[in-house]
Amino acid sequence: MFTKIYEKIKEFIKENYKGLIAIVVVFLLFMIELPYSIYTPGGAVNLNKRITVSDGYEAEGSFNMAYVSMVRGSIPFLLLSYIIPDWDIVSADEITIEGENMEEMLERERLYMQESMDAAIINAYQAAGADISITGTISEVSYIAEEADTNLKIGDEIVRVNDVEIHSLDDLRAIIEELDEDEQVQLYVVRDDEELECYAYTYNTDDGMKIGVSLLTTYEYTTNPEVSITSKASEAGSSGGLMMSLTIYNSLVPKDITGGKKIVGTGTIDIDGNVGEIGGVKYKLIGAVKNDADVFICPEENYEEALSVAEDKNYDIQIISVGTFLEAIEALEELNN
Repeated sequence: MFTKIYEKIKEFIKENYKGLIAIVVVFLLFMIELPYSIYTPGGAVNLNKRITVSDGYEAEGSFNMAYVSMVRGSIPFLLLSYIIPDWDIVSADEITIEGENMEEMLERERLYMQESMDAAIINAYQAAGADISITGTISEVSYIAEEADTNLKIGDEIVRVNDVEIHSLDDLRAIIEELDEDEQVQLYVVRDDEELECYAYTYNTDDGMKIGVSLLTTYEYTTNPEVSITSKASEAGSSGGLMMSLTIYNSLVPKDITGGKKIVGTGTIDIDGNVGEIGGVKYKLIGAVKNDADVFICPEENYEEALSVAEDKNYDIQIISVGTFLEAIEALEELNN
């Protein structure tokens, strides 16, 4: 019986070996990834469906977060990028920090997204005059220099350094600056809900004593009314901060600043309401137009590039540049007057 099955399989392979080889080759071409990615025009996420403020005001229009799509660097996609307009190849080195792998980069981007959400909520509630109380801060490792001698990991929440409580990067700096070169520092961190003791060694630089670590601060707070933001596991980064803050603000105030328009935008936001530069504005603008946006909002630093893309492609879309969250509110209010 087994001999007959073996003979049939052998005969099938003989008759179809060319097709089987072709299938294996195509499979390998898609599976083998080179150290590149491909940026492609993205789209827009309707934040009115992602953000809920209890008993919040409804919007006639919508706020949408622009995003860039990325395709992994397999050989077929790399070849397609030479044919398809607006598919651009970027090397892995351009999207990761020196000495950092993709997993660490994604964890860092997750932290940036949480920081962005916190800043968006705090700015929106303060601008709307709504009730928000900041009850604490969380300091997490967002970057580790290649030259650092430490067993810290990106995402570690630093609780104490040499038995001194830490609430910000400034707190950490103040301790490190008082130490000698090549001195061991004890760091107590929370990792995967477990407190651990870690170490780092100091080293001298032109800017003073360092341990080669940067911290990112997120916040603990209570709000009234309550707010919730839904995100997908695949989403990360800080470039949606501005649009999240505008969505929340619009739910907290009676005047609808969308003016019934579909508003797509991008931009980071910090705790003080400053709007920061983002990457990939070309792909985000293309995605906004594809999604029939009426208005595109971007940081001041990206404005000239956005205008250039719109001119080259003959886009009929209003582009607004802003430097702060309050400027964005004022610009939309003027647009609707």
